[in-house]
Amino acid sequence: MTFIQCKQLTREYRKGETVIKPLDDLELEVTRGEFLALMGPSGSGKTTLLNLIAGIDSPTRGSLVVEGVDLATLRRNSLAEWRSKHVGYIFQLYNLVPVLTAYENVELPLLLHPLTRKERHRRVSESLERVGIADRSDHFPRQLSGGQEQRVAIARAIVTDPAIIVADEPTGDLDKPSAHAVMSLLQEFNRELGKTIIMVTHDPNTTQYARRTLHMDKGRLVEQDSTQPAFVGGSA
Repeated sequence: MTFIQCKQLTREYRKGETVIKPLDDLELEVTRGEFLALMGPSGSGKTTLLNLIAGIDSPTRGSLVVEGVDLATLRRNSLAEWRSKHVGYIFQLYNLVPVLTAYENVELPLLLHPLTRKERHRRVSESLERVGIADRSDHFPRQLSGGQEQRVAIARAIVTDPAIIVADEPTGDLDKPSAHAVMSLLQEFNRELGKTIIMVTHDPNTTQYARRTLHMDKGRLVEQDSTQPAFVGGSA
């Protein structure tokens, strides 16, 4: 069943007299529970597509339908509300707030929801436990390794129980063992929790964890049929 559908999806902006088009009439369908990796050279439109699916940006033209809702038709406030309920975002450089503890960083998205303090505590504790970093909950980002920071960022992304997780180069700043640990977590969320994951990566090793890999160039998909078996373990 199609969960995300992009039709003639276009994003463009002007830089002086030049029109720059990161996405150009892109067509894409993603099924619910899929783990999709997007590869391609810098400037190919991968992150632009990720931001549109995440509801961070809006397309210039075309439609982007997620579970029956066309995000292209939503105004900014409605888009932000939709994003807070449906999407968890994992960044390459973690984007943790340095003056907040790991616990407080994970709690941040929940402050936008009408939850009691007790319920927020339960969800944060469960998320930190799930990524294996509950014992660092009172640590600040500067007291954590890169791998630990990314685990906190993943806990923050899943704490609202989103249907979609988008990840922009989630292992780009990590060493090999930490990258493997992070990718194993994402695979677990996909397989055991049924999360739909869309990941941008330059590292072909990380695509082994995805169920499908597509390649982008100049704002379009250049390889539509590249289904591969899900990775089952081993070193990244």
